[in-house]
Amino acid sequence: MINLAQKDISHTLGKFIVTAMGVGMLLGIVLIMIGVYRGMIVDAEVLLDDLSVDIWVVQEDTLGPFAEASRVHEDLKNTIKVINGIDKTAALTFQNIQLPQNEKQIRVVAVGFDPYGDINPINKEKIVAGRDIVHSHYEIVVSDNIGFHIGDKINLGRNIYNVVGLTHGSVSSGGDPLVYISLKDAQELQFLYSNTRIRNDIVRGMKNIDSHMVNTIVATVHKGYNIDIIAKNIKRWKHKSVYTQKDQKTILTKNLIKRASKQIGLFTTILVIVSTIIIALIIYTMTLEKMKEISIMKLIGIPNSLIIKMIVQETILLGFLAFVFGNIFSHLIYSKFPKRVVLEIPDAWMLFIVILVASILSSFIGVKKVISADPAAAIGG
Repeated sequence: MINLAQKDISHTLGKFIVTAMGVGMLLGIVLIMIGVYRGMIVDAEVLLDDLSVDIWVVQEDTLGPFAEASRVHEDLKNTIKVINGIDKTAALTFQNIQLPQNEKQIRVVAVGFDPYGDINPINKEKIVAGRDIVHSHYEIVVSDNIGFHIGDKINLGRNIYNVVGLTHGSVSSGGDPLVYISLKDAQELQFLYSNTRIRNDIVRGMKNIDSHMVNTIVATVHKGYNIDIIAKNIKRWKHKSVYTQKDQKTILTKNLIKRASKQIGLFTTILVIVSTIIIALIIYTMTLEKMKEISIMKLIGIPNSLIIKMIVQETILLGFLAFVFGNIFSHLIYSKFPKRVVLEIPDAWMLFIVILVASILSSFIGVKKVISADPAAAIGG
């Protein structure tokens, strides 16, 4: 019966392979969707891993600085630093900005930090060209995938910034490229208003007092000290929300990605169901095309079990080939996506098991048709 299945497939080999390729493209999209979700998780942790700090201090009753807006005073870093157990502190800002390039705007996330401070958010291993920021004004380090080169000039706000370094793989929690500027420049971009706005505020008796604000204070803890206890003490006495590195990863992966993961999961489920239906329809059509041959086999005494075995084998082979083509398709196109796509072997094996089960279930339609085949149909022509 294995030879019978092989001969049946070889009779329509081209159609069988093209069908497997079509279903494989659907499965490839399933793998890509799973990879998009994996990529979102990786992106959410890139900046956290680059910083590698123990404590995040943000505005009270917020989930800042990524999940919610947060503003704290810059000099809070000095207050935090004298707390027993604290090693290093730094004030950071995060803001979405549009970089002008060739008459178009590129969305990025700007990280502002003190280049003379204790903590530098730029991962030195990711610098692929140029250098780090060494001056307090008008220098910028950008990602290598947004089209800028060393020495380029970028207009931001009222000033012109010089590109001094390029990084590779530095992205925000949302997958947007990261750029790095000095804290003073970042505060001017985020908190200082235009001259017209300043004049209007003065007329109204308002003064801009936000120029020394930041989005978060980060800190590292000396070895041997309990991070959770120090975080609780800061929250209690400084009246701020305080999160550990683990807490921030939880906020990013669960709060920010939760809704996206549900959407991706639903879309992936629909694609798997559609693939299963397509396989079932194909096997049913193939079974209908050889109903006369099946009737002849039943007429000469071949048991249903052997014929059913042939149908199941063909279905499983179709699912297997579709899985192979799907893997090839996904690995050919995943690098073309604008955001990170992570293809993992365990996800592929999980999909293989799902497709194997789906193929077996799909074969039941053809099996039902085989069981109901009338041997007399072979005589009737």
